[in-house]
Amino acid sequence: MRPGSPYGTHRVLEPLGVLPQPAWKLDNTMSIYDNELLIDVAALNIDSASFTQIKSVCQNDETRIAAHVQDLVAQRGKHHNPVTGSGGMLIGTVAQIGPALAGKVNLKVGDRIATLVSLSLTPLRIDRIEKIHLQQDQIEITGQAILFETGLYAKLPSDIDEKLALAILDVAGAPAQTARLVKPGHTVVVIGGGGKSGTLCVYEAKKQAGAHGCVIGVSPFAKDCQRMKALGWADHALQVDATDALAVMQAVSDVTGGQLADVVINCVNIPNTEMGSILATRQHGRIYFFSMATSFTAAALGAEGVGKDVEMIVGNGYASGHADYALNLLRESPRLRALFEQLYV
Repeated sequence: MRPGSPYGTHRVLEPLGVLPQPAWKLDNTMSIYDNELLIDVAALNIDSASFTQIKSVCQNDETRIAAHVQDLVAQRGKHHNPVTGSGGMLIGTVAQIGPALAGKVNLKVGDRIATLVSLSLTPLRIDRIEKIHLQQDQIEITGQAILFETGLYAKLPSDIDEKLALAILDVAGAPAQTARLVKPGHTVVVIGGGGKSGTLCVYEAKKQAGAHGCVIGVSPFAKDCQRMKALGWADHALQVDATDALAVMQAVSDVTGGQLADVVINCVNIPNTEMGSILATRQHGRIYFFSMATSFTAAALGAEGVGKDVEMIVGNGYASGHADYALNLLRESPRLRALFEQLYV
C-alpha cells in the first residue's frame, strides 16, 4: 500500500504543489493510501452559502441540483463550489483504515462518523444521489470519500438522530467560538440570528452574556424574528436586511442607545453583509465572520474606509472540542433540541 502525506498532498492533481483545499482537482479514486480512511458516505451537508448559490442557479429544481452536484464532483474530485469557495461535510461508515493509522485513531470498521473538515478538501465519489433535502441543505447519496491522516472527525452519538447531528456538526465551530468571544455584560449582535448557526450563537451568546448582557438577533424575515422572540434568548429581534449597512447600524444603535455592539457574529449565507457588521460594532469591538459568503478584502478595506478600529476574526470552523460542545447544547436545552428536531429530523 502506498504511503501518503498527512495533509493529503498526494491526492492533488492540479495545480501541483498546493494543499487539497485550494487545489482545483483531486484524485478521487477510492483505493486508499496507507494513512487514509475510506468512508462509505450516507449524506452530505452542503455549506449554507454554497447550497443557497446552487439552489439559486438551479432554480430550486431537484433534478438540476442533482446534476449540478454530480458534475461538480466529477470535474473536481471533491465538492468544492467555485463560486463560494466552500464545501460542507459528510456522515458515513468507516469502510477501511490504512495500516499506518492503525492504533492512531479511535475507530474501527463499521463506526458511524461525521467528518469535521470541509468537503472542499475531501476526495469524494458520488455513485448515485438518493434524495435532496432543499430546506436542510442535505443530500443523501451512495458514494465514498477519503479522510486524510490530519482530518478531523467525530463519532456519531447514539442519543441524537444522525440527520440532526450532521446539521449541528456542520456549524459546530460557531457556538464554540461564540463562547470564547462573549463575556458577561456584553452587547452581542448575531447577524443571521434566525438560521441554524445563528440560533446556536444567539443561545450561546445569551448564556455567556448573562442577565446584564444584551443579545440582538438580526434577520430580514419576519418568521425568523418571531421565532427569536418566542425562544426568548434574544433581547431584541431586528427585521433588517443585513446588506443594507446603514439600516443595520441604525437599528442596532436604536436599541443600544447609540452604544453599538461589543461583539458581532455574522452567520449569514449571502454576500455583501460585511459593512453592516462593521458599522454595528463599537470602536475596538470584535467581529466574528463565520459566514463563508464573507469577502475578507471587503471587510478589511471597508473597516479602514469608515475609520473603524475593530478586530475582525476569520470564521475558523474548528475550535478544540467544538463537536462535543455543540452537541451538548442540544442535551442541555430541551427547547433548542426540540427546534432542531423539528427542522432537521
